[in-house]
Amino acid sequence: MKPPNSTLAAWQRLSRKPAGKWAFSRLVCWKAPYFGSIRPTFIDLRPGFCEVRINKRRPILNHIGTVHAIAMCNMAELAGGTMTEVTVPSNYRWIPKGMTVEYIAKAETGLKAVAQLDPIPPFAAAAELPVTVTVMDKAGQTVFRAVITMWVSPKKDQ
Repeated sequence: MKPPNSTLAAWQRLSRKPAGKWAFSRLVCWKAPYFGSIRPTFIDLRPGFCEVRINKRRPILNHIGTVHAIAMCNMAELAGGTMTEVTVPSNYRWIPKGMTVEYIAKAETGLKAVAQLDPIPPFAAAAELPVTVTVMDKAGQTVFRAVITMWVSPKKDQ
């Protein structure tokens, strides 16, 4: 039996409690402090899926008053990375290798990033894993899309 994924276990434990999603989101930002700059809130997390939201606020705006491109890149990397973390087997590790982005429309509202991996591949050897993240505005319009190439490989000590 494989050991449980600690990130997924923390989500499952906290997300059902009052303010639990907020607490989980703060824990992730404590572990990876740079993500705190966008003040994310995790909405859903499970193998193959992650949804993160951010509010439109002055510190993440650009000179024309829309959400800055790099804030959306941070959001995409957070959603894609956390989804990858809870999806790969516990005897594997991962790291982002590259990211391709498309800026589709102005991001004029708070945003939702969804990372999906469907189907979840069989993990048998080291490989590149493309993770698509779609960022939508409050009306559901796609404003940004990223494909993050994750390098997934077996842990050497396993």
